[in-house]
Amino acid sequence: MNICFLMYPWEEIDPENDTSLSLIHECVKRKHGVALCAPANLTIRNSVTSAFCTVVSRMDKVSSNLKTFYKQAKLRDEMLPLAGFDVIFMRANPPLDPIMLNFLDSVKDDVFIINSLQGLREASNKLYTAAFGDSHSNIIPATHVSKNKNYLISQIKESPADRMILKPLNGFGGSGVILIEKSAMSNIKSLLDFYVTNSDGTSNYVILQEYIEGADQGDIRILLLNGEPIGAMRRIPGSDDHRSNVSAGGSIAKHYLSKEEKALCKQIGPKLVNDGLYFVGIDVIGGKLVEVNVMSPGGITYMNKVYKVKLQCKVIDFVESKVIDKLQAFDRRSRLRNEVENA
Repeated sequence: MNICFLMYPWEEIDPENDTSLSLIHECVKRKHGVALCAPANLTIRNSVTSAFCTVVSRMDKVSSNLKTFYKQAKLRDEMLPLAGFDVIFMRANPPLDPIMLNFLDSVKDDVFIINSLQGLREASNKLYTAAFGDSHSNIIPATHVSKNKNYLISQIKESPADRMILKPLNGFGGSGVILIEKSAMSNIKSLLDFYVTNSDGTSNYVILQEYIEGADQGDIRILLLNGEPIGAMRRIPGSDDHRSNVSAGGSIAKHYLSKEEKALCKQIGPKLVNDGLYFVGIDVIGGKLVEVNVMSPGGITYMNKVYKVKLQCKVIDFVESKVIDKLQAFDRRSRLRNEVENA
């Protein structure tokens, strides 16, 4: 099997904690062909969608240690056609690049793409969670999305709570997430000016969300594979930051899913699978779904350390099964077509 990881450059990988590297490592251990490509390196050559790839050379002996594997890996650059891969594994950081998806549209029928292009288009920003609908209102906090500053100010004033969360629509990794307090309303106009209005006169959408009690104790990151939870961890904010993201200084701890959290996963799992969102990270606070991460969900390396497991094995097992299903369907169609032609 040949897999192309569409992601950030090799030199930007954190060799100790990177989920993408753990997936690459597992693929190389299984003797699969592996290449990396940054979205900016997609191209078309002779009307064939291709990519300037960094190819990881096959290794006779693969170290079980991620950092050692990262140091020992031998790389080479090569332009390769995307339709020649069995799998394209999306691991690019948000925000979503629509041009990247336009390139991939030409090969989506030839290659298994995880996650699906349509699913990425629908769910790559926080509106996917915010617009779950009335039937799901019991699992999401009260949410407002707008670029109208007067409207946002009125929602803060009318909220029964003393605190709310403000964040950019296309942020990731906890970037730009701030806590709004009614006692500090004198600063809200300047904050919204900064978040909403750009120097070129354009404007950005922001999310204003109900503050969930207990958020100061952290959130729960749950990884779902094919609609089912495969691992979870509690992310605890640092002493001087309300954000629980590890990239923002948070720490992690074991967490076993509550009955409420299992029910939440069961409720949203079928929709995720139906949308082609097979490998997803969700963030939960107090039983409420806060975010759905579909482009580059992380947490595997941390969960592996805490629970002494190898979650990347489950992910690659699933990817292999999808490729086998696709190949078997193609073989069956070819046999049936030959039957008809030879009749």
